[in-house]
Amino acid sequence: MKLNELRDNPGAVKERMRVGRGIGSGKGKTAGRGVKGQKARSGVRIKGFEGGQMPIYRRLPKRGFNNVNARDLNEVNLGRIQQAVDAGKLATDAPVTVEALVAAGVCSRVRDGVKILGVGELTAKLAFEVTGASKSAREAIEKAGGSVKILDEAVAQA
Repeated sequence: MKLNELRDNPGAVKERMRVGRGIGSGKGKTAGRGVKGQKARSGVRIKGFEGGQMPIYRRLPKRGFNNVNARDLNEVNLGRIQQAVDAGKLATDAPVTVEALVAAGVCSRVRDGVKILGVGELTAKLAFEVTGASKSAREAIEKAGGSVKILDEAVAQA
């Protein structure tokens, strides 16, 4: 094979449609643009313009706001943590951190931390080092003989 013999596969490159070349071509006269109006002309396309009528994005009321400082936390129930301990995926001697929960497959990724919620039973004695914990979760952990250390206390209170 030589350089002058190189070719693309048959059908790999599609010929472009030549528009405006007579009605017999199928793309003549209006050249696939339909008829009349601003969108049939070249260059102009106004998004959201409703012909002078008040656009829908201005007619509908806006409510609330998006908090740019909101933290994206993993929320994990105690029952799910107990399942991981029972399956041998989570060590009871090491502290339970976000990284440990990700490694055990309880959380999919680290995000901004983890908050422990109190749904389910916890029998294992575990030391938690987490971003937050609900009141019921703290009580259940301490009842099982474990401890909860909240990381970055100032942020957790906010």
